[in-house]
Amino acid sequence: MPHSTPEPAISSDLLALLQAQQAAFAADPMPSLHTRRAWLKRLRRVLVEQQEALISAVSQDFGNRSRDETLFAELLPSLQSIDHTSRRLRRWMKPSRRPLGIAFQPGSAQVVYQPLGVVGVIVPWNYPIFLAIGPLLGALAAGNRVMIKMSESTPATSQLMKELLASVFPEDQVAVVLGEADVGAAFSRLPFDHLLFTGATSIGRHILHAAADNLTPVTLELGGKSPAIVSATVPLEDAAERIAFGKTMNAGQTCVAPDYVLVPETRVDEFVAAYRKVIARFYPRLNDNPDYTSIINPRQQARLNSYLDDAQAKGARVIPLFAEGQDRRLAHTLLLDVGDDMLVMQDEIFGPLLPIVPYRQIGDAITYINARPRPLALYYFGYDREEQEQVISRTHSGGVGINETLLHVAVSDLPFGGIGPSGMGHYHGHEGFLTFSKAKAVLRKPRLNATRVLYPPYGKPLQKLLRRLLIR
Repeated sequence: MPHSTPEPAISSDLLALLQAQQAAFAADPMPSLHTRRAWLKRLRRVLVEQQEALISAVSQDFGNRSRDETLFAELLPSLQSIDHTSRRLRRWMKPSRRPLGIAFQPGSAQVVYQPLGVVGVIVPWNYPIFLAIGPLLGALAAGNRVMIKMSESTPATSQLMKELLASVFPEDQVAVVLGEADVGAAFSRLPFDHLLFTGATSIGRHILHAAADNLTPVTLELGGKSPAIVSATVPLEDAAERIAFGKTMNAGQTCVAPDYVLVPETRVDEFVAAYRKVIARFYPRLNDNPDYTSIINPRQQARLNSYLDDAQAKGARVIPLFAEGQDRRLAHTLLLDVGDDMLVMQDEIFGPLLPIVPYRQIGDAITYINARPRPLALYYFGYDREEQEQVISRTHSGGVGINETLLHVAVSDLPFGGIGPSGMGHYHGHEGFLTFSKAKAVLRKPRLNATRVLYPPYGKPLQKLLRRLLIR
C-alpha cells in the first residue's frame, strides 16, 4: 500500500507570529470604535501615499499591467470600501436587540458582535492589492489581528505590501508572510480563528482539508466558468462592448471574467463581428500597448496555449483578433464550434480566450448553465425585465450582473462570494464584518426569577403555563 507524503512541519517562525498575534488579541479582545477607525485610517493613508509604488510593482510582476487598470480595479475599490466601512462601522458594531417571548420574561435578548481573534488570509496573484486589502479591511473592522500570505507569483508586489503594512501596523496586529507554495500549505494548517482563501477550486479543496484538522472556519473565494448570456433582442453592440470590457480587463485574468458567451444561434456571426469591432477600438494594437496587460508568467501562458491547441485539434474554429503577440501578450481569441470534450470548456480559462456557445431559446441557455458547476458570476445582457428575472430566479451563482460585467464586485455594500465549486461564505461590506465576527447571543435576566416555575418538582403551575403557551 503506497505511503502518503508527510506534510512539511509548520515553521517555528510562523507559529511564533501566530502566537504573538494571539497574545496581542488576548490583551485587547474588544477594540473600540475609535481604535478600529484609526486602523482603517492608517490603511487608507498608506495606500494613497504609496499608490505609484504599488502600480509600478504590479506592472513589474506582470511584465506589463495597465496603470489605469491597477488604479480603478485595485486601488479605487479598496479606498472606497475603506471609506464605506469607516462610515458605517458604528452601526455595525452596535449590539442588535432581539424580541423575547413571554415565556422568557422578564429579561432582554441581544446579539453582540465580537472579534474572532486571528484571521489568516491567502492572496492570489491576479489582483494582489485588492484581494489582500478587502479581507484585511473586513477583519480589522471586526476587531481582529491578521496574517496575510501573499502570492509567490507577484514577488515585487508581495514584498512591497509587506513593507508598507509593516510601516503602519505592528507585526502582532498585521503581518505579511512571503514564500513559495510550501509556505502557503503550512500557513493554511495554522490554527487560525478564521481563514480566507482566494484562488483556484483545486487548491481550495486542499485548503479546506488543511483547515479541517483545526476546525478552522473557512471562507473560500474560488473561480469557475462564469457565463454571459446574450439575449435575442439586445443590441449586439451594447452586449459586445460590455462583455469585452469584462474579458479584456487584466487580460482575462479575473475570477469573475466572462468565461464563455451564450449567443442565440441566429446571431452568432453578427456577435462575432460586433465583438471584433469593439476589441479593435479598445486596443488598436497589441504589441507595445500600455493598456494591454500581459499574462502573469510563462507557465500560465503555456497553459492557455495548450487550451488553444487542444480546442483546435478537436475541431474548434479559432479566431485570433490580433496577429501574434510579443513576450507574454497573448492575442485575444474567440472560439466557435466548441464542445464539452475540450479543455477550454472544462477548466476556468483565466485568460483572453472566449468560447461562444449557440442556443435557441432562453430556457435552453438556462438549462445549459444549470447542468454545470455553479459559477462565481453570471451575466445577462438584455432589457426585457421578465427575462432578467427569469435568469436571476432560475440559476445559481455567486453574483449576477445585468447588462454589466465585473463591477458588482467593486460595489462596497454588496457581498462577494461563490456557491458550491465557486466558493463558500462571503465578505465585503456588512457581510464581511459579520464573517469576521462572532454573533454572540446574550440573554439577560433580572433579580426576579420568573423561570422558577420551570424547576422541578413539576406541578400545576407549570402545567397551567404550558397549556397557555402551547394550546391556542
